[in-house]
Amino acid sequence: MADDYSLLGFETRAIHAGQNPDPRTGAVIVPIYQTSTYAQDGVGGTREGDYEYSRTANPTRTALEVALAALEGARHGLAYASGMAASDVLLRATLRPGDHLVLGNDAYGGTFRLIDKVLSLWGVEHTVADLGNIAEVRAAIRPETKLIWCESPTNPMLGIADIAALAEVAHGAGARLVVDNTFATPYLQNPLSLGADVVLHSTTKYLGGHSDVVGGAILTNEDELREQLFYLRNAAGAVPGPFDAWLTLRGIKTLALRMERHSDNAELIARMLLKHPKVERVYYPGLPEHPGHEVASKQMRRFGGMISFTHVDGEQAALEVASKTKLFILAESLGGIESLIEHPGRMTHASTAGSTLEVPDNLLRLSVGIEDGSDLVADLSQALG
Repeated sequence: MADDYSLLGFETRAIHAGQNPDPRTGAVIVPIYQTSTYAQDGVGGTREGDYEYSRTANPTRTALEVALAALEGARHGLAYASGMAASDVLLRATLRPGDHLVLGNDAYGGTFRLIDKVLSLWGVEHTVADLGNIAEVRAAIRPETKLIWCESPTNPMLGIADIAALAEVAHGAGARLVVDNTFATPYLQNPLSLGADVVLHSTTKYLGGHSDVVGGAILTNEDELREQLFYLRNAAGAVPGPFDAWLTLRGIKTLALRMERHSDNAELIARMLLKHPKVERVYYPGLPEHPGHEVASKQMRRFGGMISFTHVDGEQAALEVASKTKLFILAESLGGIESLIEHPGRMTHASTAGSTLEVPDNLLRLSVGIEDGSDLVADLSQALG
């Protein structure tokens, strides 16, 4: 097995990084170390990996962290109990009362809620800016700015930010650039190679890929930040269990194959929606009409499986479409093998109501699965009427 995973192709890393056959039994799949504690050879005599208690470390979780780091080209990977747990630890590790961050004007509702409703009570301020507009980002930065928090593509409007340009702005101001790479996944985009300092994932989504596990991850090349993140995770306890880590590890083995199919199907659907008389606007960076298409083409391998669109007849018509699909399941979350449809304004992004991040009330978001693409097109067509 190669020690330098960077020399291996993505699909090979997804299957082999951190996942050598078990040296004792020869098992080719990493075992689920379903244990809370570990025997020591004398006081303080921990064995390989310094395992002493599974809140601190667990071998199954370690395998996942090595694999995720290899996929993002990072020195360090840390897994968490959820994407929001990862966000919470990252924000508390990098910000103090009086600090400031710049947040994209189309951010995940849970991220906005955490920053606007929780961190604000701790004395952390934020400014909302269009991260696709570098001049606007520069204007939002203050002397006390410590982070630019970026999603690209964004959730749910599928906006695109120029990650390399944002990194240059952040570093010029002495701040870090954090990129939530959940929508793109490491198969389609690697923010660290574009200059980002930290990459965050909700592994619940495409990395797990089967709608059966909740988790999060942070990837970075900064040694000191890794120690801070590890300390806080251990102190607060937001860790995934070994079975959750194992399910996520299983999911990433097929990530490349799934992302190709997600992208294939999304492109079919986007083209159909673009021509449908009941569709007002389609948000998908793979369309040449998308304002971020050129930047996305430079920094992404393909354009992913997420699509949003607005209905010409308003909110009630959009809600009716969501109730009429047969293959697209009405549900929150995304990134699984099955296709999902949701109304962000009333579901995942309800917390943004009345804010500058409020989403259109006639917006629907699709997580396009890996089913037969023609079946998905037919399902949406009949729902739209």
